[in-house]
Amino acid sequence: MKHDTLEKNSFLFGIFITVVVSIGGLVEIVPLYFLKDTVPPLEGVKPYEPLALKGKDIFMREGCVSCHSQQLRPFRAETERYGDYSKPAESMYDFPHLWGSKRTGPDLARVGGKYPDSWHVQHMRDPQSMVPVSVMPKYPWLEKRALDGSDVQAQMRALQRVGVPYSQAEVDGAPARVAGKTELDALIAYLQGLGTAVKE
Repeated sequence: MKHDTLEKNSFLFGIFITVVVSIGGLVEIVPLYFLKDTVPPLEGVKPYEPLALKGKDIFMREGCVSCHSQQLRPFRAETERYGDYSKPAESMYDFPHLWGSKRTGPDLARVGGKYPDSWHVQHMRDPQSMVPVSVMPKYPWLEKRALDGSDVQAQMRALQRVGVPYSQAEVDGAPARVAGKTELDALIAYLQGLGTAVKE
């Protein structure tokens, strides 16, 4: 068949495209049905504790994801600066995923355990006191606001429905785990857990 014949006959060209796309789709999709799991397991990855789960909500509410990505790509420039590249299993309990693509501030995929809690407290009060060139705004109200944990059980039940393996005991005990905490406590708990499943 000549190439120009195919290009001039729209009906024939449509059939050709359908066949090619169908073959490509089968090659990509069919093997997935024979895999037990498409995400290789990673030892140490656990669902968020109730306090960290609420901290993730605060991270989203305050727009932190607009300036901080949470996904390290397998490029030398990134791994030398931040550490090992992100693994698929690290995000398996994230709903929604907060990978992001904007890096006004540094990537946070490996920030867990990098600094003590006291560093994060001062950094949220006054970022420039810890990193003089930072353009991050101050968040002093977070340590003054009591954490509202009234919906934490409902949130955990919703996550159970999409496959997050919270036990009933964890759901029942969640209000006690967030009682008396501030929004800053929750945000720090979230940040201190990021990337800790990957052993460098």
